[in-house]
Amino acid sequence: MKNLLNVSEIKVEFKPKFKLSECPQITNSKDAYGILIQVWDKGLMSFLEEFKVILLNNANRVLGIVDIAMGGKDSVLVDMRVIFSIALKASASKIILAHNHPSGKLIPSSLDKAITEKAKDAGKVLDIEVCDHLIVVAEGYYSLNDEGYF
Repeated sequence: MKNLLNVSEIKVEFKPKFKLSECPQITNSKDAYGILIQVWDKGLMSFLEEFKVILLNNANRVLGIVDIAMGGKDSVLVDMRVIFSIALKASASKIILAHNHPSGKLIPSSLDKAITEKAKDAGKVLDIEVCDHLIVVAEGYYSLNDEGYF
């Protein structure tokens, strides 16, 4: 007979360091870029592709910024399970996807668009809105939302 007490305990916990009223509020893509560029390692920006997610509450207050993956010069692998498990743990109502292009080009690839669609579909199932997907470089950004992909 199997011992049913040999089951792992799962603990869900999120402890913000700040009062939500003190956290920045994002109202547009420029706000999102301004926050991202402050935390992005500019020394790596032209060398490696990174993928980050901004977690938001219903009032568009930033709950946190999460480093999801780091790739090579031309691509980064993104796992939707990782993105949404973190969003769920933080009780995020919305997320903003972001990654950089080491080439400096602000044109979304077909893979960028596919990741955006996949995230939007997953978000619909989990009731977490994907608000935007930004391509970030040191000199500026490209917002897929601003350009009509949403």
